[in-house]
Amino acid sequence: MSTRLKVLLTALGLGVVVGVVLAQQSINRYRRALFSGRPLKRLSALGYLSAHPSVETVRLLRDYIAWEQQPMLRRRAETIARRMETKLA
Repeated sequence: MSTRLKVLLTALGLGVVVGVVLAQQSINRYRRALFSGRPLKRLSALGYLSAHPSVETVRLLRDYIAWEQQPMLRRRAETIARRMETKLA
């Protein structure tokens, strides 16, 4: 195997590892951001959660709906939760 190929494979492997680590950090950040004091962070977290349907996500959204005071964000969360319930049923 040539040196160039080894370097390329090593860089590719390192890129995959870094990508996985960054993805996990992003997931954790969005879960924490759902109850953030900043509405834009909450909206972003809702967008992330809408792409990851699960029973746990629906439960989290139900808690969020009870907590959220802004009508627009509450309606968005309700829409996402209903869609997930339909999909998971």
